[in-house]
Amino acid sequence: MNRKLHMKKARVIAFYLPQFHPIPENDEWWGKGFTEWMNVAKATPLFKGHYQPHIPTDLGFYDLRLSETREEQAKLAAEYGIEGFCYWHYWFGDGKMLLERPFKEVLESGKPDFPFCLAWANGSWTSRTWKNVNGMSKSSTLIKQIYTEDDYVKHFYHVLPALKDPRYICVDGKPLFYVHDPLDIPDLERFVEIWRALAKENGLKGIYFVAKANALSFWNIVDGKQVHTLKPDVSNVQKQYDELLTKGFDAVNSREKERSEYILSGSTLTLIDRIFAKFFKTGRLKKYDMAKINEHMFLEEDKQENVIPTLIPNWDRTPRAGKASTIYYNDTPEVFGGQIKKALNIIEGKRQEHKILFLQAWNEWAEGNHVEPDIKYGRGYLEVLKSRIVNDD
Repeated sequence: MNRKLHMKKARVIAFYLPQFHPIPENDEWWGKGFTEWMNVAKATPLFKGHYQPHIPTDLGFYDLRLSETREEQAKLAAEYGIEGFCYWHYWFGDGKMLLERPFKEVLESGKPDFPFCLAWANGSWTSRTWKNVNGMSKSSTLIKQIYTEDDYVKHFYHVLPALKDPRYICVDGKPLFYVHDPLDIPDLERFVEIWRALAKENGLKGIYFVAKANALSFWNIVDGKQVHTLKPDVSNVQKQYDELLTKGFDAVNSREKERSEYILSGSTLTLIDRIFAKFFKTGRLKKYDMAKINEHMFLEEDKQENVIPTLIPNWDRTPRAGKASTIYYNDTPEVFGGQIKKALNIIEGKRQEHKILFLQAWNEWAEGNHVEPDIKYGRGYLEVLKSRIVNDD
């Protein structure tokens, strides 16, 4: 693929879900042949004007075992100004992985010739991972995430061929590696230290570590450990970012989604929702106007060189969770264009290398969170992205 260089207003990196192909574990846990296309296809509207189901058009109900599909995805992303894909990477420890086939084939085949990086989706899988468990049904662990120093070394050498691939996305000359739940790692600083040392031993300049950081925090740090709370801390976002940066991360990926919802719902209703989720394992249908969400999507702290904001074009988890879901309505390409404009203002003063925006997401269809073309908007989200990022609109 010819990657002609453009001076884009942002380096847009899109999270990529490699789940759309059957694997033995999903067959066992959710039924033979399960992929989230099953959740997507069975979704129904829950109120008048509710857009469900989301039906793919250009790429169809694809199977990620097919190289043709992966190449078409990359071609489409490149055409509309996306720099590369950030593949979710499921490493549970001791060499155990899930959903690894699509990226493994991308790496080994050299196709598509399209930039990529990895996001470690660290954390155990439960019976709620892809489907909702209603009411008082207990969530059971299907596969447990483990952390040991020996495993950090094994994990590093597994991803080393990817880190050395010429397609791998780098920042400041270092391959970007994203950690989804950094505070789940009990010896986080040691993990970072080991990987940095191994990177230099193996000819890399280092690792550009990025940690996900929710701007709305439902946790506090007590004696170095993460303690969850029912009431969030909204008083000091910088403290939450610094908690991760001081543990060795080069940058944090700010996520203001939950914070925006909290501001719009209010503290009392949010507390009630948390109590019901914690003690009754259920929730209510929550609806938010996307235009209002956008008003709170970015913070002054996001202007820092070591903070990477997030673009969220749309959101609707009803295919996965039914009525216990969060839905953004009025989430049109035009409204998304307004969000992009705000994000570009946030990163305007940064060095070109650091003008990064994570796009959540390329293909999270069962969360109603995708820019891949669908039957209602076609390529609308991609078109507005290109108009803001590449063109002079």
